[in-house]
Amino acid sequence: MPKRIRAGALTVLAITGVTLGSALVVQADAQQAPAATTNTAAATTAAAPKFLAAAELPPHPTSSWTAGKVTDGVPDELRLCLEEALLAYDSRYRAFHTDLDTSARQLTVVVGSTAKAKALATRLNKEIRSCATRIEQSDPETEASYKGYGTLPVEEGARVHGLHTVTSWGASDVRLLSVGRDGRAVTVVEWAQLGDFGDAPVKAFRKTTTTAVNKLY
Repeated sequence: MPKRIRAGALTVLAITGVTLGSALVVQADAQQAPAATTNTAAATTAAAPKFLAAAELPPHPTSSWTAGKVTDGVPDELRLCLEEALLAYDSRYRAFHTDLDTSARQLTVVVGSTAKAKALATRLNKEIRSCATRIEQSDPETEASYKGYGTLPVEEGARVHGLHTVTSWGASDVRLLSVGRDGRAVTVVEWAQLGDFGDAPVKAFRKTTTTAVNKLY
């Protein structure tokens, strides 16, 4: 009888030890979970694409650039040509302005794969090329013309476009737009001012576009 009692006691202790050990493992895992979550959040934050700084835009001859905060959504100025292409995506942008009539914007979208990013960049370039035609179709009082400024060998590539509009009452505006990609991130940069193609700082804008794509990651 004593042996049986002792053996039973040892068995109970053994089972209790296993239970306590399992509880300790569960408790340790629970303590580590917040750290893992924090690390994941930190990695996500670190992976967010970077935006242009004001000093990286084409220099203005008489005014410095001011940069706004990075904001969710699509700026109104880019909706004219790109709203349909961007409807299905979450995007962020930063707006810039000078003290005069020159403004700029950078919009960035991160998608689920490089294939989707490539498809989006292709769509955005197509929408910009056809924008002049769509502007004239929607507004008989405005004449619009397009000019292509070629590609840039940066990351997965970038393309630069020009768009000029003239209204029946004489308003003349020129815009430079570019689309670039780095992995899953696609960015659009726009510069706008009163004037025509001759007033557009194409060389400086190409440099700004290269910087924008390089800065993404």
